[in-house]
Amino acid sequence: MVSGSRAAVLAEDSFLLRGAVAKMPAPNKLFGTRVAKPRTAEREMSFPIARRLLRLAGRARRNWLDRHQTPANYWVHMLGIPLAFVGVALLFATDWYWGVGAIVLGYLLQWIGHRIEGNDVGEFIPLKRLFGLPVVAIAPQHRPLNPSPPRP
Repeated sequence: MVSGSRAAVLAEDSFLLRGAVAKMPAPNKLFGTRVAKPRTAEREMSFPIARRLLRLAGRARRNWLDRHQTPANYWVHMLGIPLAFVGVALLFATDWYWGVGAIVLGYLLQWIGHRIEGNDVGEFIPLKRLFGLPVVAIAPQHRPLNPSPPRP
């Protein structure tokens, strides 16, 4: 291959390479591997259970924030909820009365917070509905922060 210019040599080499590449089998047939399909937006974000769980968590958080609008109630809950959870761990780690005391104190703080807010404690609402008693889910002086449309 004798040629006068460097460009002619490069053109000839690229022509030969293109012919060799065109005759090669596809990589998946050569090595027996599968070629990944291109990702589409629909295939990439296909997690229906995760989306439902995130919607449920968002709805539960909005409901919780609607029921704890008074700052005193909110901050009393920030003390009472962890104290009740620690109480459950204390039931297994120390003498039983420390765990029971922490759980009772945690729930007492939360109950005080709901008395300040003017609404019912969340754990009692299903029981009150079961027995047909009146329920105050959100205090009358507060309206929901995030009103949701009525469910069909």
